[in-house]
Amino acid sequence: MTTANPAANFSDNATYRPGKVRDRVLWTLQILLGLFFIIASGGPKLVIPNKLMENAPENLTIPLGLLIFIGVVEVAGGIGLMVPRLSALAAAGLSVLTVLAAATQAFIADKPAMAIFPLVLAAIFAWIAYERRATITDLRNSLSR
Repeated sequence: MTTANPAANFSDNATYRPGKVRDRVLWTLQILLGLFFIIASGGPKLVIPNKLMENAPENLTIPLGLLIFIGVVEVAGGIGLMVPRLSALAAAGLSVLTVLAAATQAFIADKPAMAIFPLVLAAIFAWIAYERRATITDLRNSLSR
């Protein structure tokens, strides 16, 4: 009689796939956060950047080009979250972006209480990237052929 070692499955990152319930939770989060970054966060930076710059507090003025670049990165990350092959890379990138947003809120805007939301998002994105890590190796293998 052979016994399966469940711990062995977790040591092989290339073959790890989340369970059915966890997969549904991940996809729900990915779709909701992807739409949030496309419609509510990145979209306005691309459609009405001048209005956003006019309404910004005086200690948080950034160049128009940087604002548009951030909008492009947020929209691309939101789209990437909803593409199965790109979800882990998009989540990792958005995790870095939201940590930088939290640092901006805490240190440049001098409003550390406003850094909590981006840090929560960073933790969620890091979890999504970890759970979808098999897609990174799948993408690497498909590109190396």
